[in-house]
This record gives sequence, structure tokens and C-alpha cells, in this order.
Amino acid sequence: MKIKVGKAIDLFFMIVCLFSFIFSLVHIINWKLNNRANKKINEITHEYITVGGEDKYKIDFDKLKDINSDVIGYIRVNGTNIDYVLVQGKDNEYYLSKNLEKKDNKSGWIFLDYKNKLDGTDKNIIIYGHNTVDKSMFGSLKNVLKEEWFNNKNNHEIVFVTESGLVKYKVFSTYKIDNEEFYIKTDFTSDEEYKSFIKKIKKRSYFDFDVDTENVSQILTLSTCSNQGKKRVVLHAIKVDEEIVEGESTNE
Repeated sequence: MKIKVGKAIDLFFMIVCLFSFIFSLVHIINWKLNNRANKKINEITHEYITVGGEDKYKIDFDKLKDINSDVIGYIRVNGTNIDYVLVQGKDNEYYLSKNLEKKDNKSGWIFLDYKNKLDGTDKNIIIYGHNTVDKSMFGSLKNVLKEEWFNNKNNHEIVFVTESGLVKYKVFSTYKIDNEEFYIKTDFTSDEEYKSFIKKIKKRSYFDFDVDTENVSQILTLSTCSNQGKKRVVLHAIKVDEEIVEGESTNE
């Protein structure tokens, strides 16, 4: 009797292990297929992005909007793999599990906070992306916490292009923090509240970027998950230069 019970237990654990193996295998295959799909989409989008000397960008937003009407811009962060067309949904959930073609994808896509307007009134423009294992999307954002990345000053400049023009931002704070709502605040009741906000997020930085933040008109915030979603890797940058393009779908 004991032998039969022992065999039954062994069989049970064998079945559990088999199902665990199959589940893991399916998960890995889906993950690779998702990443491959997003890589291909990103390659296609770059057919409509031309970079000339001195960061002169020519972007065919009409073509990009043919792929997805939610396209609102493009972002590049030196020293990372962040080099993507951006979308903006009606909430901050949709593009966590949908790619640029609005197909189911666990890697999602890079997206702008739905509360941002991009009409010149935003005090804090927030962009999200998944922290992927293959370092696509915002999987390489953790580079900004490394001293090697910080020591290269070329990495401190971020390019953000919309249909209205090109804006350059300069990084002033990078850090890791518990999941919270404070740093993704978009509405401020007064200039004093905004200055206090800037001062607090600057103080959090792992590094001293030596950037004057006394008279900041707008900041850019990048955010991704870390430590199984318990933490957030965050970057903040101030607007330093802007080239407005009126009534065009390219920035030249």
C-alpha cells in the first residue's frame, strides 16, 4: 500500500513538473515572439525618421499615423536603447499590453501619460515603458543609475520631437524609489508648489548633474518598473531648447 502511495505521489510531482515546463516554454516562446514583433515595428517606424547634422530631424508623422493614429512623437535618450516613436492612449493601461499596431503584446509600447496635453501648458510630461529583459522599450532605462552612464555628459541630453517641433531636455535627476504617485504629478496649484516639487525630486538624485533648476518651465519624466514592480526607475530632465514648427508634419 505504501509503495502505491509513493508511486502516486511521484507521478503527481512528475505531472506538475511537466506542466510547469510546458507553461514556462510557452511563456518563453510568446516573449520571444512579442519582442521580435516589436523590433520589426520599430525598424519600420525608423524608415520615416531621418536624422541630419546637429540633431536635425525629419519625421513623417503622416506615415506614422497610418500605422497608429495615437502616435504623438518620438524620443531618444543617449546611452540607452530608448529610440522610439511614442503613443498616447485614453488611459495609462492600454499600451501596457498593446504594441504600436494595437496588437496584444506583453512588452507593450512607449506611451505618454494620458493627462498630458502637449499644448505648452504641461509642467511635467511623463513617459512610461516596460522594463523588459531584452532591454527594449524602457529595459535600458536602468543605465541612468550607473556611474558610467552619468560620467558621459553626452548622455544627459534627451531629444523629444512632436508635430509641433523638437524639444531638448537636460537630465537633472535619476533615482530608484518605491512605487508612488508623487513624481508623476501633472497638476500644480501654484508656482511655489511646482518649485517645491522640483526641489524634492532633484534632491532624490543618485548623482549631482550640476543643473540650475531655479526657473524651470517644464520637465520631462521617464518611468519604468523595477524589482518585480515594487520599485520605479525614474529620470527627470528640464527643457533647455525648443524649435517650433508650425503647420507641418516634419521637423527640419
